[in-house]
Order: sequence, then structure tokens, then C-alpha cells
Amino acid sequence: MGRILCLCMGYVLGLFQTGYLYSKSKNIDIRNYGSGNSGSTNILRVMGKKAGLIVFAGDAGKMLAACFLTRFLFKEQPELVYVYLLYTGFGVILGHNFPFYMGFHGGKGIAASAALLVSLDLRITLVCLIVFIVTVAVTRYVSLGSIFVMILLFSGLVFFGSRGDYGVGVQYLTEFYVMAALISGMGIWRHRANIRRLLDGTENKLGTKKG
Repeated sequence: MGRILCLCMGYVLGLFQTGYLYSKSKNIDIRNYGSGNSGSTNILRVMGKKAGLIVFAGDAGKMLAACFLTRFLFKEQPELVYVYLLYTGFGVILGHNFPFYMGFHGGKGIAASAALLVSLDLRITLVCLIVFIVTVAVTRYVSLGSIFVMILLFSGLVFFGSRGDYGVGVQYLTEFYVMAALISGMGIWRHRANIRRLLDGTENKLGTKKG
């Protein structure tokens, strides 16, 4: 029951589409510009740095709120709370990526995933931040940095989870790893078009505006 609650709660909070709402407040429907994605990267490319930061903060904020609520609701179940956090995080990402009221076409969940990492483990967050910044600075490919973050998210959670750092009950560890894999896999799968363009050498670089 707790898992279903976390998924549903996460999905509902994930439905708050910061990018879409912000663009509409500026009399723009972001779905008609750039990649048509309502996430912070497309907002950044189309509407500028300030808009990108606002949208990133909003998308991260809904994840932080969902994780805080999960910790509060399940504080009496320490052996399961990190598992429930992953269910909640996955729910938020599903709501962000596939909002029913927008034809199931939303963002890619990277800002939300980054906020989930902050809620789970600041060590992994720091490593991911460094790798992301270095990757984007060197290649100017935001998508490539995001893909690396997803790989590190899974690797880090498995590594620290296997050490017992999160207090996850042994009987729940496999479930913990599976949820981490789903979240990481979702982020990479949402970048499948970017991966094709990276391989073709046609991916958009940071600083290149799309019409």
C-alpha cells in the first residue's frame, strides 16, 4: 500500500509543469518551440538563462517537497524509507514526463532526478554535479551531461546501498536496486533522440538557439 501511495502522490506532484506554466505566463506555449519539450533545457534554449533557472528550480522543488512528505509519512519505517523515496521519485518523474492533461508529453525529468539525488545522498549529488559541469563545459552538450548523471545516479545508489549506508533492509535491497535502475533508465530513455543526434554529430550545443 505504501508503494502505491508514494507512486500516486509523486505523480500528482509531478503534474505541476513549471516550464509549461511559466511559458504560458509569457504568452508562449513552449511546446511549439525548440524541441517541444517543457523541461528546463528547452526553456533555457528558447527563453534564456533566467527562465531556465526558474523552471529548473520549480521542477526540482516539486521533487524535494514530495521526498520531504515521504520521509514524514514513513519515518517509523527506517528500513523502507529509502525504498519509498525511490517510488515517490519515480512517481514525480512519471508525472513530469507524462502529464495526462498535456497528452502525456512533458519533460525529461533531469531536474527532478537531480533533486531526488539531493534528497537521497549529497555525496552522489556532488560527484554528479562535477561530472555534469565538466561534461557540458568541455562538450557543450547538456544531453550528454544529463546521461552521465543518470548512469552515476544508478551506480552510486547501488554502491552505497550495498554498503548499508541507507539502512535499507536486506530483504528490500533488490527492490531498491530495481527502482534505481528504473529511474536511471527512464532518464536515459527520454534522451534516446539526443543519443541518436550525438552519434550523428547533429546534437544541439548549449548556446545554440532553436527556433
